Amino acid sequence: MLIGAHVSPAGGLPRAIERGLQRGCRSIQIFNQSPRMWRPTAYGPEDFEAFREAMSASPIDAVLIHAVYLVNCASEDPVIADKSLASLTQSLRVGDAIGAAGVVLHPGSAKTGDVGEAIARAGKVIGEALACTSECPLQLENTAGAGGTLGRSFDELAALVEAAGGDRRLGLCLDSCHLFASGYDIRTPEGLDDALSKCDRAVGLDRLGSLHINDSARPLGSNRDRHANLGDGELSERGCAVFLSEPHFQGLPCVLETPGPDGSGPTAQEVAYAGKLRKRGQAARRRKAAR
Repeated sequence: MLIGAHVSPAGGLPRAIERGLQRGCRSIQIFNQSPRMWRPTAYGPEDFEAFREAMSASPIDAVLIHAVYLVNCASEDPVIADKSLASLTQSLRVGDAIGAAGVVLHPGSAKTGDVGEAIARAGKVIGEALACTSECPLQLENTAGAGGTLGRSFDELAALVEAAGGDRRLGLCLDSCHLFASGYDIRTPEGLDDALSKCDRAVGLDRLGSLHINDSARPLGSNRDRHANLGDGELSERGCAVFLSEPHFQGLPCVLETPGPDGSGPTAQEVAYAGKLRKRGQAARRRKAAR
């Protein structure tokens, strides 16, 4: 598992590599532009080359790009839908240029409208964005289920993949907090195995491309997207250790999006702590298998 953290590329794309190194990351996640603005950052070929050189000289093996929060591929507003398509396409093009392991996308929201119609709209935009780009995978992130957000269940994620045309570049990013908040009790190996079995039947585990490891500040089934630092929430140390030691997740980028001790995001200490929890979970699995 390539454990890492969300970091900022402020000051230039290679600065994201520097910040990842400072945190002891094996993977990093970045925004390719301000997450709350439509205007894209004007990166050029020299920026992409500098990033690739910095990454190749580092122990960081994977970079994810998180699509901006404004994107709503399911919007009924044609202006928002067009802006969402342009922004998502730009993220994928940056992903192509830097060799990203994937662009992570919140699929969108039906708001108060029909979910099936919203999935169809989102699938159309996602399919168009993939058709406009060449290599970078697009990974739909499961959601906590608040309001009309799409992707709260594996069946909804499967419907989104189908609506987008089933492109093989289209995969999943599983977030531990969102899984728990949407009703999947993943605090034990048995609970996580049950969730992954449902994922496999609906979508296929072969589409799993990346992970977010976050504790949950709200209880099981709350449908509230509130991240907590590892071990400080409802998942607890044990639940986080179970997620981090899951054999199906071997080799995947696993990014922390936790608030951190001072609200400034994950630290080197928390990245290291995630590694310790993973080893603890692996040891527990070995003990159980030996009984």
